[in-house]
Amino acid sequence: MSDWVDQVFCEDALAGLARIPDKSIDLILTDPPYNLGKDYGNDSDQLSVEAYLAWTESWIDRALPKLKDNGSLYLFLTWRHAPEIFVMLKKRMTMMNEIIWDRRVPSMGGSVRSFSSVHDTIGFFVKRKDYYFDLDAVRIPYDAATKKARSRSIFVGAKWLEVGYNPKDMWSVSRLHREHAERVDHPTQKPLEIIERMLKASCPPGGTVLDPFMGSGTTAVAAKRLGRHYAGFELNPAYCALIAQRLAAPEVPVKKRAAPRKKNKVAVIPGTAGTDFPAKAGTHAEVDRTLGMDSRFRGNDGFNGNDSSVDNESHALTTQGTPS
Repeated sequence: MSDWVDQVFCEDALAGLARIPDKSIDLILTDPPYNLGKDYGNDSDQLSVEAYLAWTESWIDRALPKLKDNGSLYLFLTWRHAPEIFVMLKKRMTMMNEIIWDRRVPSMGGSVRSFSSVHDTIGFFVKRKDYYFDLDAVRIPYDAATKKARSRSIFVGAKWLEVGYNPKDMWSVSRLHREHAERVDHPTQKPLEIIERMLKASCPPGGTVLDPFMGSGTTAVAAKRLGRHYAGFELNPAYCALIAQRLAAPEVPVKKRAAPRKKNKVAVIPGTAGTDFPAKAGTHAEVDRTLGMDSRFRGNDGFNGNDSSVDNESHALTTQGTPS
């Protein structure tokens, strides 16, 4: 095994990417700084728009050659700079989706001079038409009520009814609030649920994912859980230590998808923490089941009026900078 595989290097990605051989990576999945003016004890997140876009283009041009010809890129962005960066990437790759991550921010507080921002933008790009993509690995199972409603003969044997539906390009997954069991000491940590979906869909088993801005290390943790390899960079020594701690912790088994349930059994909604729980009256799950929808990716916000956790759009513009 190469000495860069399954390693997170505590160094600047702009220099460190030279460690990675060209055309060796199946997937680049990263959450770089957003340049929103966050105070990290310096002015590193307060660049001009022109300087920020130039920095972004610099790391992109260093990272993309590392992708295999059938490789893909998922890039977290803020709506403030996504248009310019999408144009930049369209000159180099083919754009497949703009994914909207609804962070399920509670409907309280926010701006009084504009609509409150409650989402992150994710760009999904590929190098060529034969890119790797495993939709069946990320389908969302239909619940029992939906299957029952489609029990007429015209639906019998329909693959899509048994294997579930495409997650689409609007992902409603709760941000990691302060009390969340998955939360670590990083202000813009991304949920494993989102990162694992990207890995399952766009990185083959045994493949390698590159994250130039590891942040809290979620990309590496998800890759390890799913039987993929990883490589990445993180400039902040405190975050490097956090990543090492997370990777050394006992693994929580990944829950495998259950076989399709027989009719007339009580529907069980898959939980985001690897366990199942029955839907309770009056919950989102019950409403969604009635409407034939799946609640799996709603997430439970758990927010209360005293929660002052940091918004997921707060990023530092450093090559550590990053909230995966």
